[in-house]
Amino acid sequence: MPKISYLTADGRQFDVNAEVGSSIMQAAVMSGLAGINADCGGACQCATCHVYVEEPWASLMPPMDDTEDAMLDSTAEPRRAESRLSCRLTVAESDLIVRLPAAQV
Repeated sequence: MPKISYLTADGRQFDVNAEVGSSIMQAAVMSGLAGINADCGGACQCATCHVYVEEPWASLMPPMDDTEDAMLDSTAEPRRAESRLSCRLTVAESDLIVRLPAAQV
């Protein structure tokens, strides 16, 4: 089972073992991780699952579609080059590190 490390804005790290094929958002929600609200339940309609994907994983992610790109313009924290919505990212076989923004709303 791959491990996703969620790094909080205040420097804490939470490691979650995730099911391959689930989303990075689902793994956070299922583990009770604070910091990913997922208000829309993964429908890519709220931008409350915003994360910053660390390199080298950011360059390995599938390209974002127009819907995700538009939603990232309405995040609570500034959008960066490594910004993604965790509801749109599927857990693969390898471990992953993502940073959580200081706020989602």
